[in-house]
Amino acid sequence: MISSLFLSATNHLLAQAGWARQRLQPHAGRTARLVLSPVAEIDFSVANDGQLAEWSGEEAPEVSLRLAVADLPRLLVDGLETAMRHVRIEGNAEFAEALGFVFRHLRWDAEEDLSRLFGDIAAHRLVEGGRKVVEEGRRSLERASGNVAEYLTEESTLLVPRKALPAFAEEVVALRDAVARLDKRVARLEKRR
Repeated sequence: MISSLFLSATNHLLAQAGWARQRLQPHAGRTARLVLSPVAEIDFSVANDGQLAEWSGEEAPEVSLRLAVADLPRLLVDGLETAMRHVRIEGNAEFAEALGFVFRHLRWDAEEDLSRLFGDIAAHRLVEGGRKVVEEGRRSLERASGNVAEYLTEESTLLVPRKALPAFAEEVVALRDAVARLDKRVARLEKRR
């Protein structure tokens, strides 16, 4: 299920990006495995038209892409380019570079898909409204996190404020040294006994 969802979504994006299919066409027939550890492994190959096809073989794939499931939310928040920084790619260097480049630069043209359903003007307004909602949500989250941090450092004093860290670190070092000196004195006194 995850495999077919991944392949159909990726092929939809590839259908909108001729440049990406052209980049993958020279690698037709090559195989890869996307490992979403620890949940799933998706095996695929590159078809002659530059799209992805299901692949199941006994031999090892030529390229392996590894991504932790914990990093998947970055796809939604930061986009593919940022998320791809956390993907480990191993195997055939040329094919791995092509896959990495395509996955880093593939973008969903939501406006194009929505225009088929609602028309061009409505699709444009929906996408712009969505961007504004996402941006306002991001700003609200930043403000809320700033307020929580201020509360925890200034009002409830559960955390040490950043400006107080150097002085606190010096006090910790001084305390450590004093405890070490006290420990040596106690050891000397025990020897004298």
